[in-house]
Amino acid sequence: MSSDSTTGGSRVRQLIARVGFPHLLATTLALVAATILLGVAAKATGSGLACEANWPQCDAGPYNLFPANLPSFYEWFHRFVAMFAGFAIIGSAVAAWRNPGVDARVATLVVLGMVLTPIQVVLGRETVLQYEMTILSLHFWTAVLIFVLFVVATVLVWRSALTRRHVTGALVLGTAALPLHVALSPLVLTDITDYSPSVQMAQYGVTLALLAAVIVAVMVGRWRLEDDRLVGLLVGAAGLALVVVFLGRRAVMTLNPALDYLYLLLSAILFVTFVVGIRLTRGASSRTPKAGSR
Repeated sequence: MSSDSTTGGSRVRQLIARVGFPHLLATTLALVAATILLGVAAKATGSGLACEANWPQCDAGPYNLFPANLPSFYEWFHRFVAMFAGFAIIGSAVAAWRNPGVDARVATLVVLGMVLTPIQVVLGRETVLQYEMTILSLHFWTAVLIFVLFVVATVLVWRSALTRRHVTGALVLGTAALPLHVALSPLVLTDITDYSPSVQMAQYGVTLALLAAVIVAVMVGRWRLEDDRLVGLLVGAAGLALVVVFLGRRAVMTLNPALDYLYLLLSAILFVTFVVGIRLTRGASSRTPKAGSR
């Protein structure tokens, strides 16, 4: 029994050595993001109730395993990619847990992502069987939480390769993403026909980019910047970005004028914060990593 366990652990370590755990984690992150965007596409095209409201089956082929039409294809393909994302999440968690060379914080984050995965699967099932707004929201935010966990874990794994320039680059990405986030929202696209599935996918893609940007800026800023006030500005920007993303989602769903105005105001403040952050980080002093730091 002990020999089998040792052999299994050795095989896991050999697999990680060949593929590279950082690359495995980055691939998992990409699959999680793709699953979220395909879920948005399924919702935007009204395909959530396709596949004749079957789950996990669809509405064509042997045992109803395949889609019968285009709406069903959106839902089926979302599930198909989600399946591989789930396997990648589990594989990343097992690899992190079994490999002593992986940072304990990274292992904790990816294991938590694995724990949330079956909850997300159940919520996905309920979106098909019930299709209620509360369930849809829980399904979306759970997916975003898993995405955030893997972004943080990925940044931790790549820590030694990240510098002050990556802080500036992340802020540039946030500065570019934020106006697109607003421009692609129903607040600007007042004609509902313009708010097409492709536009919605683009907006949520920008949302994920915005979240990733502020996470990278804060984490790398804390490691590489000497100015604590500048780091505090980055932390404030991250908090503000979370509120903007939440309000953007609520504004889309409720079309509440009060939320619309607050969303626009906070987006403008966040944009200015990004611009100031870019200017300050470009001339900021870099902190030399301590010997042996990871």
